[in-house]
Amino acid sequence: MQYTGSEYIGEFVDGRMEGDAEYILPTETRYVGEMKDGMFHGQGTLYFPNGSRYDAIWEKGLAVKGTYTFSDGLQYDAKNWHYCDGYDRRFYTEICHGLKPTGISQLSNMDPPRKIPAGYYDCGDGFYNPKTRVVRDYKNHFLRNAGMFILTPCGTCSLFSHPHADDDEHEWIIRTCRKGWDEFVGHRPTL
Repeated sequence: MQYTGSEYIGEFVDGRMEGDAEYILPTETRYVGEMKDGMFHGQGTLYFPNGSRYDAIWEKGLAVKGTYTFSDGLQYDAKNWHYCDGYDRRFYTEICHGLKPTGISQLSNMDPPRKIPAGYYDCGDGFYNPKTRVVRDYKNHFLRNAGMFILTPCGTCSLFSHPHADDDEHEWIIRTCRKGWDEFVGHRPTL
């Protein structure tokens, strides 16, 4: 653990993590569940710093079946996912608590939305700097370089999680995520 910055609370069998345990990663993501031969194995839950969680059945470190639940209680369902799709663009909080009056926009599921630093994008798990291609979590801790593997619902396809090429993730963030500055779009009359 000293090399990875992780913390393990549990038993060892023949020098390997085994049994019911808690494993805390340097990103503050916690795994609570069964371990076997040093890997997640059996029933276990990943708790993410943003309040979301992934309850799963694990086999030799791989999730074979699971459910992702966002911090607001919304559960991801790959087969019947109708949240914020082409038909219904409301945020989950708008579905639960109703729409705001005309003229008052809700910019994200969090209301009021978090303030994004100038020059950055909010990519859902932290702020993305397009110049350095680094994502920092909302407490300004290094999270990842863009394109690295993280366990969250994929925003560009129907798979739960997988790595994307740096350029693909960068372009997706630039194209779809909220940015930390205002930009005039549309017709600009000449004065």
